[in-house]
Amino acid sequence: MTGRGQRTDASDLRSIAIVKLSALGDIVHVLPVAAALRARWADARLAWVVERPHAAILRRHPAIDEVVTVDTRAWRRARRPSDVARALRDVAAVRRRLRLIRPAVALDLQGLLKSGIVTRATGAPLRIGFGAARCKEPLAARFTNRHVVPPASARHVVDQYLALLEPLGLERPAKPEFHLPWDDGAESAIEAFFAQAGLVARDRLVVLNPGAARPDKRWPASEFASLARLLVRRARARVLVLWGPGEDAVARTIAGDARDVIMAPPTDLDELLSVLRRASVVVAADTGPLHLAAALGVPCAALFGPTSSERNGPYGEGHRRFQSADGRIETIPVESVLAGVADLLDVRTATGSGPESDR
Repeated sequence: MTGRGQRTDASDLRSIAIVKLSALGDIVHVLPVAAALRARWADARLAWVVERPHAAILRRHPAIDEVVTVDTRAWRRARRPSDVARALRDVAAVRRRLRLIRPAVALDLQGLLKSGIVTRATGAPLRIGFGAARCKEPLAARFTNRHVVPPASARHVVDQYLALLEPLGLERPAKPEFHLPWDDGAESAIEAFFAQAGLVARDRLVVLNPGAARPDKRWPASEFASLARLLVRRARARVLVLWGPGEDAVARTIAGDARDVIMAPPTDLDELLSVLRRASVVVAADTGPLHLAAALGVPCAALFGPTSSERNGPYGEGHRRFQSADGRIETIPVESVLAGVADLLDVRTATGSGPESDR
């Protein structure tokens, strides 16, 4: 369902802009939109506007021609005259670059005031976004001129994003595509780490990701530690603990001195993807690595406290979702997660199927 707005001929689009600034998991959820646009308009110039820290996942995506990076956090934090001047120059440079792209259509998939402003700055005559009631910041809708209300059947956020293609005459693809990057150097590095650690890829390997940007999304380290040891004893699994910047102490606490619980090496995005591709099951909260794993087709045990597992859960079939009854992730019991992971391991062993490499 769409609102009224300026029309454009979508039969021969030359240039399209996607505005999805952050965060990693949200960007993963929008990748099928880019893939669907590329499948329909093979020769169009497709640009994506994104916050600088999250640009890596887009730079080698087969659907994306140009990545335009912004740093809205630095813009907002500018206080000193020199910082304000630098921010204004940066904003002007981004605006000039967007105008050079000259998109006929821009899609605001963020629904925030900052993304609305960026969408308007593209100069696109047709600017598609959600209506005010669906935007995280309702004022964002003032910067778009075609508003979409996703159908009730679009319960997952991936399907809600794909609904924004309706004004362009595109239906939801039968199989949304993510096309995550593959790096030979990263694969070799992780292969060497696995060999040194005595890990056999996809041989009952459970990857734990205890980190999350928000504290209320973090399952306690003590629960992860208990789960790890129970998986070793009861499921005969090997366990690998992922960690990001500032999370090494937590990962070390979870691993402890258990023989079959191992800390992962420090990883960049490509190395993280290489680790996830080798997992039998990934256990994580509502955070980027969870959604990367699901996009790769890896079975996930997903932990949800304050956010909705129906809207934000791992996309696709074959996952287990654990939604806290009281909105507090720490109340999810270890035994329930253990049973879910054990079930996934049995399914994986029985079917022998593996995730797509997206190579």
